[in-house]
Amino acid sequence: MWLFSVVAFLAIQIVSASPVIEKRASVNDVANIGYATLNGGTSGGSGGTTTVVTSLSALTSAVSGSAKKVVVVQGTITGNTVIKVGPNTTIVGRGGSLVGVGLRVLDVSNVIIRNLKVSKVLASAGDAIAVQNSHQVWLDHLDLSSDLSHDKDYYDGLLDITHGCTGVTVTGSKLYDHYKGSLVGHSDSNGSEDTKITVTYANNYFSNINSRTPSFRFGHGHLFNNVFENNNDGINTRVGAELLVENNVWTGTNKKPLYSTTGGLAVARGNDFGGGSNTAPTGSFTSAPYSYPLASTSSVVSSVRSSAGATLSL
Repeated sequence: MWLFSVVAFLAIQIVSASPVIEKRASVNDVANIGYATLNGGTSGGSGGTTTVVTSLSALTSAVSGSAKKVVVVQGTITGNTVIKVGPNTTIVGRGGSLVGVGLRVLDVSNVIIRNLKVSKVLASAGDAIAVQNSHQVWLDHLDLSSDLSHDKDYYDGLLDITHGCTGVTVTGSKLYDHYKGSLVGHSDSNGSEDTKITVTYANNYFSNINSRTPSFRFGHGHLFNNVFENNNDGINTRVGAELLVENNVWTGTNKKPLYSTTGGLAVARGNDFGGGSNTAPTGSFTSAPYSYPLASTSSVVSSVRSSAGATLSL
């Protein structure tokens, strides 16, 4: 009986403790949470050559190729384009900001992008961050934004994960002031490719977003300890998507915090819907295939607000 009580107490502490969001980090860190830890993990360019870039041409060159590499972005780089990222790559910002320049992770595996600001990427160029047909990708402590002073098609998505991606984790990131936040799954007719999608969202901050916070088609998604503040939309589970939604918090003005269209499903537990309601039908995805630190809803808002975005010391 004594042993059972101790084990039960420790289990409660694991769930109720504040989430561990490390502010000091290394350019050689590897993914330590979510789907990106499976299938051999995600190490990016850890252990490879390190290159510091301050210009668009240098960044474009440094992230190409398949050799292990760490690319450190310093200062502000501007343009009107998206840059394709090669496999086995880590991109980290050290006070780095991309304005009008997006990153595309296309047909590759083993990529890490961390501690970087990306803003105002025009729709004519592409998404701020686009991950397509790629595997083992960790997106951590990103600051993604545009503005709401143009029409909804002036910019495209802040963070889109499409075309059958697997092993993707999004952590500690801030998405704000934008029409189209984060889309998972390419289209309603792309199930043959997108059903295998696996994505984790943890400890992220969605604020002042019109829609897609996120919008999730097909596949499996695990969303925990995220904060949704003053958005016009909620988590939309669509077209047979199976979501596990745990200990998230909605605050301020939020419509439809968790809902379904065209047959999306969700298992929701421990959430604070901020006065709204979960209207998504219950699915069968009840347990993520990895261990993870689950914080109580009472500690999530203060922790995520203070930590999300490009806040790491590298």
